[in-house]
Amino acid sequence: MKFVHWLVLGCVVVLPLSASAQWQWLDKNGKKVFSDQAPPPDVPEKNILRRVGPPPAARSTANPNVDAPPAEGTPAEATAPAKTAGTPKPTGVDKELEEKTKKAEAEAKAKEAAEAAKVAKAKADNCALARQGKATVDSGMRIAKVNSQGEREIMDDAARAAEQKRLQTVINSDCK
Repeated sequence: MKFVHWLVLGCVVVLPLSASAQWQWLDKNGKKVFSDQAPPPDVPEKNILRRVGPPPAARSTANPNVDAPPAEGTPAEATAPAKTAGTPKPTGVDKELEEKTKKAEAEAKAKEAAEAAKVAKAKADNCALARQGKATVDSGMRIAKVNSQGEREIMDDAARAAEQKRLQTVINSDCK
């Protein structure tokens, strides 16, 4: 039993080490980047897809090495951010929005189809019951109904004709 306790304790201790990325943004090439640190300051706010951390104003001070001078022996061009003039602006947020919209439309269509199938099944059931009832009424057998006082009453010819007419109306409306 002690082994199980140690195993559970080990899992609890290791669990925080498997933290997932808290930031998501589009880089200059339009690829999604996932990280547990804030994106560099040269990433525009519109390219940040998900954030957990300091607000945008504090982002520039959160990484003190961003404005640090380049190391000796490294050319300044290698550490400068690449220019994005001429490259199309990524539309990752718009794609996600379009996907969500398409998914919502598909769910709405599926819901409508399910509702239409439910109505069609109800009509088919009503049709079957009406045909069965009409066959019973047309057979000429004596049919008894229970009245409001709970007493059995035998249908006379007028009631039988009214029931035939009602069942034929149901058959006409529900059976196709």
